[in-house]
Parts: sequence; C-alpha cells; structure tokens
Amino acid sequence: MRKMKALKRAAAFFMASAMAAGLMAGCSGKKEEVSASNDPKTEESKKTEDTKAGEGGKSYGDYSKGFPENVTIKIPVYDRGFEGWDPVNNYYTQWIQKEFGDKYNVTVQYVAINRQNEIADYMQMIAAGNAPDIIFHYDMPQAVNYYAEGAMQELDLDEIKYYAPDYFKKTEKIINTYGRLDDKNTFFFAERTPIYYNWVTLIRQDWLDKVGKEKPVTREELDDAAKAWKEAGLGKLGAQIVNKSYTYQYPFIGSDPDQKELNLYLDLNVAPLTWKATKDYLKTMNREFNDGILDPEFYLNADDAAWKADFVSGNVGTYSFYITSNTDAISSLKANDPEAEVSVLSPTALSPEGSNAYYYKYPPFGMVMGINSKTSDEQRAAIWMFLNWMTQPDNLFYLQNGEEGKNYTLDADGIAVPVKDFAGETKLSNNNNKDYWCLVSEVADYGDEEKNLKANTRILAPAGYEDLIKQSYDYTKELEKYGLVSPIFTKSVESTGEYASDLTAMWQEFYVDMVTCKPEELDAKYEEYCKEYLDNGYQEILDEKQKLIDSGDFVAE
Repeated sequence: MRKMKALKRAAAFFMASAMAAGLMAGCSGKKEEVSASNDPKTEESKKTEDTKAGEGGKSYGDYSKGFPENVTIKIPVYDRGFEGWDPVNNYYTQWIQKEFGDKYNVTVQYVAINRQNEIADYMQMIAAGNAPDIIFHYDMPQAVNYYAEGAMQELDLDEIKYYAPDYFKKTEKIINTYGRLDDKNTFFFAERTPIYYNWVTLIRQDWLDKVGKEKPVTREELDDAAKAWKEAGLGKLGAQIVNKSYTYQYPFIGSDPDQKELNLYLDLNVAPLTWKATKDYLKTMNREFNDGILDPEFYLNADDAAWKADFVSGNVGTYSFYITSNTDAISSLKANDPEAEVSVLSPTALSPEGSNAYYYKYPPFGMVMGINSKTSDEQRAAIWMFLNWMTQPDNLFYLQNGEEGKNYTLDADGIAVPVKDFAGETKLSNNNNKDYWCLVSEVADYGDEEKNLKANTRILAPAGYEDLIKQSYDYTKELEKYGLVSPIFTKSVESTGEYASDLTAMWQEFYVDMVTCKPEELDAKYEEYCKEYLDNGYQEILDEKQKLIDSGDFVAE
C-alpha cells in the first residue's frame, strides 16, 4: 500500500483537491549597484568559461555561446486568474525569450499552474509524464510529496555552481542546509528576505466606533466587539474554509509550548487534529458560531475571493489577505458604503488571553524546487543558466519593476516609484510579476530594512492607505519573537504522501461539523473524530515523524 502507483495517488490528490479547493503563504539588487551584463555569467565567472572542467575534475558542456541545437525548457508559472493577463504569453515572457532564450538558443516555454488547484495540476502532469522541468511548491512538505512520486532527479551541486555561479553563491548555504532528502541532493531554492507585514487582517474601524469599542487586542475582546456589532445590526466575523497550509492553530499554542510537541505536530501538510491547540481552536470557533458572531456560512468560502465578497458587501467586518496596492477590497467596500473605514487588526486579537501570538515563521528560503526526473542534461544546464541570468541585478530589477520612465521613476534613494495607473505595454502583472522572478527571490530587497519598508509600502498600500502598511509593520516588529518554524525532515515521511489527501478530506468534514455543532456535542464529537483520524493514517504519520525526530533526521530552528 505504501508504494502506491503514481497515477492512483494523483487521482486521489485530484479528487481531494476538487472537494477542498484551496486557501491561501527577492533580492532585486539596488539599481545603483554595479551593473552586470545580461549574460548568465558575470565578468568574473566568464574568466573560466572556456573550460569544460568543473570543480573536482568533473566535465560539463560549454554553452556560453549558445546550445548547438535548440533546447526547450518548460518553466511553471502560477495562473491566478488576473483579468486580461495571459501568464504564459505576455510582454515579459517575450522579453525573457528575447534577452535570454534567443541568445543561447533556448526556447523558454511557460506552463500555467492554477494557483488554487496547483497540487491537483502537478499530480496530474506528474502521472501523465508531462510536468514542467522545474517542479515547485512554496511549502516543503508538498515538495517532498512530489519527490515521493519519483518526479525529481538527484542534483549535482558542482554542475549548478558551474552553470549558475552567481545564483549558487547566493543560495549555496540554503541548498546545503535544506536541499538534501534521503541523503540525496534534491532541492534548490529561491532566496528569501522575509516580510510579514504584507499579510493583514482588516477590521471595520467605523463599526468599532459605532459601538464604542477600542480596537481588540485579544480574542476575547474581538468576540466582545463582534457581539456589540450583532446587537447593533452590523456584520459578523469573517472566515473561510481551512483545508491546506495548516497554520490555524498557531494563536492557540499557549504561552510555553513543549518543543517536542512543536516538532511533532507543526505541519503545513496535515492538520494536527489531535493536538490540544486544535481543540482550543475548535472550541473558540464553536463558541463564536453558536453566539451568532461568526459568518454562519464560512465553510462555503472556498477561496479569498469569496471572503472578500462578504467583506465588501458588509456581511462581515474582518478580512485577512495578502495586501497589494492594486487590491480592490477597500475601493469596492467604499463604493458600497462611503462611510466605511478600515484599520489593521493586531495579530494578538486572534489569540485568547494567556496564549502568545505565535505565527508561522518562514524558513530562510522562498520557492522550493526540484528538477523533473525526465529533464535532460542539456535542459538542466539551460535551467541553471536561466536562473543565473535572472539573478543578475539589472534583469531582476527589470522583471520586478518594468521599464524606467514608463512603469516607474527612481527616487533619491534609488527606490522605484511606480507610475500610478500605468497601463502601457510593459504593465506588470497584478502581483508585480512575482510569479516569474519567484524562481530566484521571494521578495524585492534593497538591502536595507528602512528602504525595503519604503519600497514595499509603495507596492503594497492602495493609494491613500499607506498607514495600513505602517500599522502592520509595527505589529510584526512587536511580535517578532513569536515566530515558529515547522521542522523540515531530511528523509521523506512516506506515510504523509500516502494518507495526506484522505486526511485532508476527513479534516474538512470533521472540523466544519465541530465548529457548527451544539456546544454540548463538541467534546464527544472531538473524541470520536480523533480516533477515526488516527486510525486512518494520522497515527502512522506521527509514529514515522517521531522516529525521524529521534534519529535526528530533521532541521528545526
């Protein structure tokens, strides 16, 4: 059973994903830095480019003047459904082909991956044998699941260093620390200079003012405000279905967590139903539901758009999302209610009294990537060259900001100032082209926290709402010490790959039932569902993880 065939497991993933549609988690180089050429190697690295000998006496083909025969590389790109945007054919994909592909006789073919259904998309393509040459995911556990399908080949780090010396220099430490799985070099990564203030929970400040409440700083105060909203005929607390990227339990971990429990239960891939933090979360949600202060149909909100629709229509007074300058959440809200005002809710307002505002702390990498097991030597070399080309400051800055004088101007600090409402040929995608440059960097980075805040405020804040970013930044700085990194196992947890899809479907059914049941029914349901969850694979997962923890086969901060 453990060694399920790829096609069967892919079907299971597709069915689970169809039942449980998703919930949503770079170093650009400063413009004034020394400019590098558009070659995938800097001048320094070109000194040795005529030789085919890499470190350790290994020999590699020299493609610095281009491949003798055309090489096609298939690169994944998220399709987020942006109106009027073709993710696989636009100005920037054409620019990449012209600047990199044509120069080295490489065809860069982008493959769209549905962001809300990416696991099913990838599993289908893996089973069919037509997945892109890069297989990626933001979360390590899911990347490991792809590996467990036999979808990734072992990497030669000397080869990466040979073809992508600048990229490798930036990521070598990350690759050496996190890139090995089952004693094989498997993963490579994008850099990450983490920011947390782009994730915000907006709250209706005008509603708080109407009922005479201060902005809540604990879960109890948030519930008290919501009760006042209910009495005043206003809206409820917003939410959406939780069925992946399991971080719901962080605000309920307590004040002095046991590190052994954190190592065992923190897992983005499988909901820790049997952990006390989950039970406390369920009790809170159940109380809010039965008090009539939680959106009674939260479980129908399968994605961000559904929750946003509830918020802008005035049905709910809270909305959590990744904010960007072009979001229409606030403008649509104001269109429906010109008197509406919003502010940022402190993350502490999600934690009950006595529990610290713990949060998921990003590991020191962004996108987790592997090379398709079917990718050829030449295609792999072209991918390394492509990453090295994209790493060059000028190329990365262009992808992140567009064309100077059209998309942006530079201020005195060398920070790009976006041109308001620019809609020309070089218009960026709605998330600033991140789905292209995320291969090498997770966020734009000017090398200075103050400059980064200034730059990010421009790309995150809707016009006139810059203070929202400052509020969020201040909260994240206050709570910085409460970040918890999920353990990363250096051997595959095979039982996770076997049971995760079934447990996801079970979790969704169980947790919705426990949130919406009568309070007096909750304890009995929780006991029953925990037993069923454990019997259907979760106990095997816990046992296998514990063995890996005991043998030291994991990395934790």
